[in-house]
Formats: sequence, structure tokens, C-alpha cells
Amino acid sequence: MTAGRRLFVSDIDGTLVTPDKRLTPAAIRAAADLMAADVPFSVVSSRPPRGMAGVVDALGLTLPFAAFNGGTLVDPSGRLLQAHRLAPETAAVALQLMQRAGIRPWVFADDTWFLIDPDGPDVARERRTVGFDPTVVASFDAVLGRVDKLVAPSDDPSLLDRVEAELHAATGGANVERSQAYYVDVTHPLANKGEAVRAIAAHVGADLDRTIVIGDMTNDIAMFRVAGFAIAMGQAPETVKAQADALTAANTDDGFAKAVASLVLPRLAAETRA
Repeated sequence: MTAGRRLFVSDIDGTLVTPDKRLTPAAIRAAADLMAADVPFSVVSSRPPRGMAGVVDALGLTLPFAAFNGGTLVDPSGRLLQAHRLAPETAAVALQLMQRAGIRPWVFADDTWFLIDPDGPDVARERRTVGFDPTVVASFDAVLGRVDKLVAPSDDPSLLDRVEAELHAATGGANVERSQAYYVDVTHPLANKGEAVRAIAAHVGADLDRTIVIGDMTNDIAMFRVAGFAIAMGQAPETVKAQADALTAANTDDGFAKAVASLVLPRLAAETRA
């Protein structure tokens, strides 16, 4: 059980890293400050586990972390602790809907990124984010029983708004969320960041009411709702900011590091003294 039963959990993209996916020196120092203060620290992301490993290693994290919007819990050695995967029929329905709308979808399964069109929207961006190349396939049929996450990528916000609404109606309770303005993710109903924070807290023996979380997108709201204190990034949409208890600077202005220094460490120190 951790000292003080405390916990801090951060989103990665849009929060912990800059828009070009870099960890700043200030963010790295902030993570070290958390460890020096004996504050257990972990991360959750829409990324696959392999796409989170560089961040986990760079920050020296020792707790389990959550991938695929919380659907997969992994320890820092890469050992799978828990996985919630989409039902094959749900995955098939979602893929058909995306393709009918003109979306060129991606499938994440077996810690691999599958796609049909390597020249589709945002492929280069995702390659930089996750740090590995996609696997090109003729169809997704072979992996439908093992899907961790589906992604509808598009640079047309109005198209994604419509597809997101249709996916909510068609997938029978699957978790359908924007992980970025240009991505709609579909995962298992329990593959959400709220459940991820619950799982990490249970693993370390932390109390949810003494857990602090930080994020920037609508898929982070689920963890805002379970944590004792939630921080939104400065560039977050207003709908996300409205669900937070406090705001920090944008990820272009070291908002993560500023939140650790001005909001996280003082709050947890005060609770420890109480």
C-alpha cells in the first residue's frame, strides 16, 4: 500500500507531451519531483502499449499503466495484466459504418496497428505518435476477435461528428470517444479511462478521493468523474474544462509541469498533513 494512499494519473497526448509528441525537460523534472515526494504516478492513453513504452521508460515509471483508453492494463515490463476487447460483432458493425461513411479505419489488435490504406488521413501523424509502422492488410477479418481499439481518422470535423453519433447509436454501449479532434475511438464498454484509474488505484492501494488526474480531451472526462480532483489542460475544449476542478496552462506552455508544481504536489502535501 502506498504512503498516504495517494495517486496521480496523467493522459499523454495533449497533456504530458507537446503537440509534436515530445517530453519537455520540465515534464521530466516534474515526474522526478513526484517520485521524490513519494507520489505514485502513472499514465493512461488511447495509444497501444508499445506506443507508450518510450514515455514510460523516459519517466522511469514503475506502476502499471493503461493503454487503449483504459482497455489494457500493462506493467512496465510489458506484461499484460488486464484486457477488455471489443466483441467481434461490435467491431464488424463499427467498421462497416465507418467505411460506408468514407472513413478509412484503423484496427489495433495484438499490440499491432492494422490498416488497409497506408496513404489514408493521419497515418504519418500516428506513426510519429506510436513510434512504429502500421501493418497493411487486405481486410480486418482475421483480427475481429481480438480488437483492442478501432479508430476513425479524419481531418473533416463535421464528418467525425456525424460518424461519432452514428457509432454511439449502432454499437450497443461500446465506448465511443474523441481521443483527438481528428480521431474517434471505439473500445469495449469497460475500456475507458475511469475504469483504468480505478484499476491502477486498486493495484497500488490508493483511495480514489485522494487521486488526482489530468487530461485534455473528452475521453479524459471518464477519469475526471472518478477521481477526487481533476485538472484540465489550457487548450482543452470547453466541454472538458467544465468537468474539471482546476485548469493549467496548455501543453505548448508546459501545462503538465506547471500543474504538478502548483496543483498536484501542494494539494497532496496538504492532505498528508491533515
